[in-house]
Amino acid sequence: MLGKKLVTAQKRGETRALCLGLGMVTCSMMMYFFIGITIVPFYTKSVWTTETMCKVLKANIKDKVLCPNSKGSEEEDIFPYPCLQVWVNLTASGQEVMLYQTEDTLETNPKCSYVPGKSENSKEVKARIETIASNFKKYQTFPCYYDPGGTQTNVILSRLYPPKGLLFAFLWPTLMFTGGCLIIVLVKISQYVSVLSAWQ
Repeated sequence: MLGKKLVTAQKRGETRALCLGLGMVTCSMMMYFFIGITIVPFYTKSVWTTETMCKVLKANIKDKVLCPNSKGSEEEDIFPYPCLQVWVNLTASGQEVMLYQTEDTLETNPKCSYVPGKSENSKEVKARIETIASNFKKYQTFPCYYDPGGTQTNVILSRLYPPKGLLFAFLWPTLMFTGGCLIIVLVKISQYVSVLSAWQ
Protein backbone atom coordinates (compact mmCIF):
# COMPACT_ATOMS: atom_id res chain seq x y z
CA MET A 1 0.00 0.00 0.00
CA LEU A 2 2.82 2.35 0.94
CA GLY A 3 4.65 1.47 -2.26
CA LYS A 4 1.64 2.40 -4.38
CA LYS A 5 1.36 5.77 -2.62
CA LEU A 6 5.05 6.48 -3.24
CA VAL A 7 4.71 5.57 -6.91
CA THR A 8 1.61 7.78 -7.24
CA ALA A 9 3.38 10.70 -5.52
CA GLN A 10 6.39 10.20 -7.77
CA LYS A 11 4.24 10.26 -10.89
CA ARG A 12 2.49 13.43 -9.72
CA GLY A 13 5.85 15.10 -9.06
CA GLU A 14 7.13 14.07 -12.47
CA THR A 15 3.98 15.38 -14.15
CA ARG A 16 4.28 18.73 -12.36
CA ALA A 17 7.98 18.99 -13.20
CA LEU A 18 7.25 18.13 -16.82
CA CYS A 19 4.51 20.80 -16.96
CA LEU A 20 6.94 23.30 -15.43
CA GLY A 21 9.58 22.51 -18.04
CA LEU A 22 7.11 22.74 -20.91
CA GLY A 23 5.74 26.00 -19.49
CA MET A 24 9.25 27.49 -19.31
CA VAL A 25 9.97 26.45 -22.90
CA THR A 26 6.66 27.92 -24.08
CA CYS A 27 7.24 31.21 -22.24
CA SER A 28 10.75 31.50 -23.63
CA MET A 29 9.46 30.96 -27.19
CA MET A 30 6.86 33.69 -26.63
CA MET A 31 9.60 36.02 -25.36
CA TYR A 32 11.71 35.23 -28.44
CA PHE A 33 8.74 36.09 -30.66
CA PHE A 34 8.06 39.33 -28.76
CA ILE A 35 11.71 40.42 -28.98
CA GLY A 36 11.77 39.46 -32.67
CA ILE A 37 8.84 41.72 -33.57
CA THR A 38 9.74 44.69 -31.32
CA ILE A 39 13.45 45.12 -30.60
CA VAL A 40 15.09 43.36 -33.56
CA PRO A 41 13.42 45.52 -36.28
CA PHE A 42 14.56 48.72 -34.54
CA TYR A 43 18.07 47.30 -34.22
CA THR A 44 18.32 46.30 -37.89
CA LYS A 45 16.68 49.55 -39.04
CA SER A 46 19.32 51.76 -37.38
CA VAL A 47 22.07 52.87 -39.76
CA TRP A 48 24.23 54.47 -37.05
CA THR A 49 26.33 51.37 -36.44
CA THR A 50 29.94 52.57 -36.28
CA GLU A 51 31.40 54.23 -33.20
CA THR A 52 33.85 57.10 -33.49
CA MET A 53 34.86 60.21 -31.55
CA CYS A 54 33.03 63.53 -31.80
CA LYS A 55 34.33 66.93 -30.76
CA VAL A 56 31.87 69.67 -29.84
CA LEU A 57 32.06 72.75 -32.04
CA LYS A 58 29.07 74.61 -30.64
CA ALA A 59 26.09 73.96 -28.40
CA ASN A 60 23.39 76.61 -28.63
CA ILE A 61 19.91 76.88 -27.14
CA LYS A 62 17.48 78.40 -29.61
CA ASP A 63 14.01 79.80 -29.01
CA LYS A 64 11.26 77.49 -27.83
CA VAL A 65 9.77 75.17 -30.41
CA LEU A 66 6.56 73.18 -30.51
CA CYS A 67 6.92 69.48 -30.89
CA PRO A 68 4.45 66.57 -30.52
CA ASN A 69 5.29 64.00 -27.88
CA SER A 70 4.75 61.22 -30.44
CA LYS A 71 3.65 60.77 -34.03
CA GLY A 72 -0.03 61.34 -34.60
CA SER A 73 -0.54 62.77 -31.13
CA GLU A 74 -3.35 65.13 -30.18
CA GLU A 75 -2.91 68.89 -29.95
CA GLU A 76 -2.85 68.73 -26.15
CA ASP A 77 0.27 66.54 -26.41
CA ILE A 78 2.16 69.36 -28.16
CA PHE A 79 4.36 71.26 -25.73
CA PRO A 80 6.97 74.05 -26.10
CA TYR A 81 10.58 73.58 -25.02
CA PRO A 82 13.97 75.25 -25.68
CA CYS A 83 15.66 73.81 -28.75
CA LEU A 84 19.20 72.60 -28.07
CA GLN A 85 21.40 72.33 -31.17
CA VAL A 86 24.77 70.62 -30.84
CA TRP A 87 27.22 70.65 -33.75
CA VAL A 88 30.23 68.37 -33.65
CA ASN A 89 33.30 67.57 -35.70
CA LEU A 90 33.18 63.93 -36.81
CA THR A 91 36.63 62.40 -36.35
CA ALA A 92 36.05 59.69 -38.96
CA SER A 93 35.45 62.15 -41.82
CA GLY A 94 36.28 65.57 -40.39
CA GLN A 95 32.81 66.86 -41.28
CA GLU A 96 30.75 69.29 -39.23
CA VAL A 97 27.48 67.51 -38.46
CA MET A 98 24.59 67.82 -36.06
CA LEU A 99 24.37 65.54 -33.04
CA TYR A 100 21.14 63.88 -31.87
CA GLN A 101 20.55 62.01 -28.65
CA THR A 102 19.08 58.83 -30.21
CA GLU A 103 17.47 57.64 -33.44
CA ASP A 104 14.05 58.69 -32.12
CA THR A 105 15.23 62.26 -31.55
CA LEU A 106 15.85 62.74 -35.27
CA GLU A 107 12.43 61.34 -36.16
CA THR A 108 10.64 63.39 -33.50
CA ASN A 109 12.26 66.74 -34.24
CA PRO A 110 15.18 67.04 -36.69
CA LYS A 111 15.77 70.66 -35.65
CA CYS A 112 16.83 69.84 -32.08
CA SER A 113 19.54 67.61 -30.66
CA TYR A 114 17.52 66.76 -27.57
CA VAL A 115 13.77 66.26 -27.16
CA PRO A 116 12.55 66.15 -23.55
CA GLY A 117 9.67 64.04 -22.37
CA LYS A 118 6.34 65.76 -21.86
CA SER A 119 6.46 67.73 -18.64
CA GLU A 120 4.03 70.23 -17.14
CA ASN A 121 6.88 72.03 -15.37
CA SER A 122 8.61 74.08 -18.05
CA LYS A 123 11.25 75.29 -15.56
CA GLU A 124 12.50 71.74 -15.00
CA VAL A 125 12.70 71.13 -18.75
CA LYS A 126 14.61 74.38 -19.26
CA ALA A 127 17.02 73.60 -16.40
CA ARG A 128 17.63 70.09 -17.77
CA ILE A 129 18.39 71.38 -21.27
CA GLU A 130 20.74 74.04 -19.87
CA THR A 131 22.55 71.35 -17.86
CA ILE A 132 22.92 69.16 -20.95
CA ALA A 133 24.28 72.11 -22.94
CA SER A 134 26.82 72.94 -20.21
CA ASN A 135 27.92 69.29 -20.07
CA PHE A 136 28.57 69.31 -23.82
CA LYS A 137 30.65 72.45 -23.44
CA LYS A 138 32.51 70.92 -20.50
CA TYR A 139 33.22 67.52 -22.05
CA GLN A 140 34.35 68.46 -25.53
CA THR A 141 35.23 64.98 -26.84
CA PHE A 142 33.07 61.87 -26.46
CA PRO A 143 32.14 58.70 -28.39
CA CYS A 144 29.26 58.87 -30.87
CA TYR A 145 27.77 56.79 -33.69
CA TYR A 146 27.65 57.58 -37.39
CA ASP A 147 26.38 55.98 -40.59
CA PRO A 148 29.32 54.41 -42.47
CA GLY A 149 27.16 54.08 -45.59
CA GLY A 150 26.60 57.82 -45.79
CA THR A 151 22.80 57.60 -45.85
CA GLN A 152 22.60 59.84 -42.77
CA THR A 153 25.07 62.70 -42.50
CA ASN A 154 24.28 63.36 -38.83
CA VAL A 155 25.42 61.42 -35.76
CA ILE A 156 23.77 60.16 -32.58
CA LEU A 157 25.05 60.10 -29.02
CA SER A 158 23.69 56.67 -28.07
CA ARG A 159 21.82 53.86 -29.80
CA LEU A 160 18.44 52.79 -28.48
CA TYR A 161 19.29 49.12 -29.00
CA PRO A 162 23.07 48.52 -29.05
CA PRO A 163 24.48 45.02 -29.67
CA LYS A 164 25.05 44.47 -25.93
CA GLY A 165 21.46 45.45 -25.19
CA LEU A 166 20.19 43.04 -27.83
CA LEU A 167 22.28 40.20 -26.38
CA PHE A 168 21.02 41.04 -22.90
CA ALA A 169 17.43 40.95 -24.18
CA PHE A 170 17.98 37.44 -25.55
CA LEU A 171 19.79 36.28 -22.39
CA TRP A 172 16.74 35.74 -20.17
CA PRO A 173 14.61 33.75 -22.64
CA THR A 174 17.70 31.67 -23.47
CA LEU A 175 18.26 30.86 -19.81
CA MET A 176 14.57 30.03 -19.39
CA PHE A 177 14.59 27.82 -22.49
CA THR A 178 17.72 26.02 -21.32
CA GLY A 179 16.26 25.50 -17.83
CA GLY A 180 12.99 24.18 -19.23
CA CYS A 181 14.77 21.72 -21.53
CA LEU A 182 16.98 20.60 -18.66
CA ILE A 183 13.94 19.90 -16.45
CA ILE A 184 12.26 17.90 -19.23
CA VAL A 185 15.42 15.86 -19.83
CA LEU A 186 15.83 15.14 -16.10
CA VAL A 187 12.19 14.03 -15.83
CA LYS A 188 12.58 11.70 -18.81
CA ILE A 189 15.77 10.24 -17.33
CA SER A 190 13.99 9.73 -14.01
CA GLN A 191 11.09 7.97 -15.73
CA TYR A 192 13.50 5.76 -17.68
CA VAL A 193 15.41 4.81 -14.52
CA SER A 194 12.13 4.05 -12.71
CA VAL A 195 10.92 1.76 -15.54
CA LEU A 196 14.31 0.06 -15.70
CA SER A 197 14.33 -0.51 -11.93
CA ALA A 198 10.79 -1.92 -12.00
CA TRP A 199 11.68 -4.25 -14.88
CA GLN A 200 14.71 -5.57 -13.03
